Amino acid sequence: MLYSIARNLLFKLNAEQAHELTLKVLKLPAAFALKGLYGSQIKDKPVEVMGITFPNPVGLAAGLDKNGECINGFAAMGFGFIEIGTVTPRPQPGNPKPRIFRLPEANAIINRMGFNNHGVDYLVNQVKAANFKGVLGINIGKNKDTPEENAKDDYIECMRKVYQHASYITINISSPNTPGLRNLQYGEALNELLSALKAEQQTLAEKFSKYVPLAVKIAPDSTEQEVAGIAECLLSNNIDAVIATNTTLSREGVETLEHGDEMGGLSGMPVQQKSTETIKLLAKALDGKMPIIGVGGINSVAAAQEKLAAGATLVQVYTGFIYEGPKLIKEIVDSL
Repeated sequence: MLYSIARNLLFKLNAEQAHELTLKVLKLPAAFALKGLYGSQIKDKPVEVMGITFPNPVGLAAGLDKNGECINGFAAMGFGFIEIGTVTPRPQPGNPKPRIFRLPEANAIINRMGFNNHGVDYLVNQVKAANFKGVLGINIGKNKDTPEENAKDDYIECMRKVYQHASYITINISSPNTPGLRNLQYGEALNELLSALKAEQQTLAEKFSKYVPLAVKIAPDSTEQEVAGIAECLLSNNIDAVIATNTTLSREGVETLEHGDEMGGLSGMPVQQKSTETIKLLAKALDGKMPIIGVGGINSVAAAQEKLAAGATLVQVYTGFIYEGPKLIKEIVDSL
């Protein structure tokens, strides 16, 4: 009820204004009051993945809290884990506004944010200030002006800075809003990147006496053959988990809607089936050798159960959370 009222007010603003206002509220100490409304009602449903015990399998996907400014506010809602970012080595403004568009008839959003963030040093300071004791994923990417052939340098720089502050680190190579980024998902480019990151992981694990798992986030727009190739590369490089999926470039189902032709990544209900199909393909190719984190179009218990039945062990919400609010977390956890 409370979220329904808040959403009606927020949806009177443009999407980015609503996003910024929500983050400002969640930064406030009063955001902890949410704990009494939602968090205390969410039961522990622990699950072990990547050697980490998650209090429950429902997480916040990267993108909502790019700079790690609202970790405690989101934690109060009862998420089993929180993923912040995507963060890049240097601050960058992202793409010109407007760059977020709601498609309410389809419970969807199109965004072309372009990794707008304050840079990795700022994010690390926010994480330190939050002093969060739960499971925290940190999602890293490359700066827009870093040449594709030098991408691994950006990932390694971010990895070094976030390593000791993260429960796990996500390698984002699937956003459609950074030119050339998705080329890193395939073939020798992927193998070269992952082998460099695994070598750095080993070095950092020895340095800090702490093993921080690596997850790779992939797109929903790959063919069956491409997904099989990605899976083979993930396994050969001993990656710890795969997150499926990011947003889609497809406009199937939203072609006639207002804003349906905007550039960017489409999230929400229209990506639900594409994401689930990718999870099924991954599950077949990985054959139980690597956990899958499912994300894409999860706006109900049924949608979450679909991801788990397809082969995911954990799920993340983003667009469904924006449309449904914190009650979605409780509903999914209670159903497990």
